Amino acid sequence: MNDTRSYQICNICVMDTSDMDIEFDEKGQCNHCRSALNKKTENTSYVAGKSEELLDHILDKIKTNGRGRAYDCLVGISGGVDSCYVAYMCKKLGLKPLLLHFDNGWDAEIAVQNIKNVAKNLDVDYLSYVVNWQEFKEIQLAFLKSSTVDLEYPTDIGIFASLSEVAKKHKINYIISGGNSSSEGILPLSWGYHVKRDLKYYKEIVKNFSKAPIKAVPVESILGEVYNKFVKNIKTIYILNYLNYDKEQAKKILQEELGWQEYGGKHHESKITAFWQSYVMPVKYNMDYRRATFSSQICSGQLSRVEALKMLENSLPYNPSTVESDRQYIAKKFEISIDDFNKYLSQPPKTYKDFKNNKKVIDFVMNTYRAIFTKGRI
Repeated sequence: MNDTRSYQICNICVMDTSDMDIEFDEKGQCNHCRSALNKKTENTSYVAGKSEELLDHILDKIKTNGRGRAYDCLVGISGGVDSCYVAYMCKKLGLKPLLLHFDNGWDAEIAVQNIKNVAKNLDVDYLSYVVNWQEFKEIQLAFLKSSTVDLEYPTDIGIFASLSEVAKKHKINYIISGGNSSSEGILPLSWGYHVKRDLKYYKEIVKNFSKAPIKAVPVESILGEVYNKFVKNIKTIYILNYLNYDKEQAKKILQEELGWQEYGGKHHESKITAFWQSYVMPVKYNMDYRRATFSSQICSGQLSRVEALKMLENSLPYNPSTVESDRQYIAKKFEISIDDFNKYLSQPPKTYKDFKNNKKVIDFVMNTYRAIFTKGRI
């Protein structure tokens, strides 16, 4: 992961050469914000008037498909802003959502309470998909021992798989996701391998660093996704991309109407995610997750570059006073010694590129799908 390039920061967003793969044009603009800004002209982010029209069409299809059923859509909910606001909007737009939470054992108490408050105040049903902790722990430990940045890969792939499983069980054809371009449109691939159905990569890590059987924890391959899309007709809708989504405004609505509570930074509804993204990623991997989040918000017009630079300069991404207690908690949860935990954290950093993976095959499948089915659509 050594980078011999001289330091450079984008003059539009705040992404810099801490991303090994970043590219700058002659104007000093990076590939990330060029791509994010181009999406506005390719109908892949909110466009006033047009997005509302598209959303109305999608809502009609969801309601028609779910007529006579208890639920017409499935919403994955974490207790964070995006997913809770999606649940809120689904109810407000007249849908009949079933909420599903993937419980991997790392939830912050405040996140669990947020989910319960949202479900209760919206008067919607809620399921908790509790994974086998012993198996999940061994799988996640394998990723920790491998020294790859993708500690959360088992969670991400498990979320996709559990959503598909529950959707099929309840005959739901639409999964409504909290993913969105306004706050998540920019994320370097090496900062988090978000090709989430790469079972070759997943099994490579588990095989080399663990003896976990991968039987009780759900997984889904790219072929499984294709099967669910085209045979089971299960579609994923990123509803926030059709709305003029402002995260700060969404927080206020959730707090005032649903009893939602603030839990910290992005993805801090999970204790392991909070520690990993705020402390380990910037300290061990030189990846400050705030740069990606702020850059996404800059490109969506929710934050100025001056404000983002000031926040990056004037604050650390983590709280120094809680680092040691976080280490102790996580080591205890993993059932390993603090010395072993620190040893794993001190190993040379790696990314998905250091292991066998199916990225080329998955890229081909997804690019073909986009070219045929989603060109010109959000």
